[in-house]
Amino acid sequence: MSISGTTTRARAAGVAAAAAVLAAGAGAYVAEAGQETAPQATRAALAQVVNPAGARGRTLGLSRVTIPPHVSLALHRHAGNQIAYIEKGTLTYTVRTGSVPVYRGAADEDPRLVRTIGAGSTGRVRAGEWVVERPHVIHFGANTGDRPVRILLATLFRNGSPPSIVVPD
Repeated sequence: MSISGTTTRARAAGVAAAAAVLAAGAGAYVAEAGQETAPQATRAALAQVVNPAGARGRTLGLSRVTIPPHVSLALHRHAGNQIAYIEKGTLTYTVRTGSVPVYRGAADEDPRLVRTIGAGSTGRVRAGEWVVERPHVIHFGANTGDRPVRILLATLFRNGSPPSIVVPD
């Protein structure tokens, strides 16, 4: 083995060790920073089409929302129709105005109406169930459990509309 080969290996090991120390430090910083900020729900836009056939002036969208444990969404409404399918966990769902039907089963195979959550009521929407939210319904969801709630959303909103419109409490 040559001296230059040993030196190159030693430098590479030193660089790797330094990188590991920096990564560990960055990981500690992220963990520390995460403790300072309250967890929040996240929304990922998975797919969309603007002006789909039969719905000019609308955007058809597909999104995924993840609500961490012990997090509530703001009171809100939507600018169009939304279907929310609970993929994982149990959503605690409160309706202030209007009513929301809760279904179970495949939409194309005669889904079953499980219950309706009316104005002033709170209900649980479990994995495998889905709700239909109309534009006039003011509501919010919360994750009161210890594991994340994951929701798939299909939306048909006016072009340029936000995903939700916060309503003062």
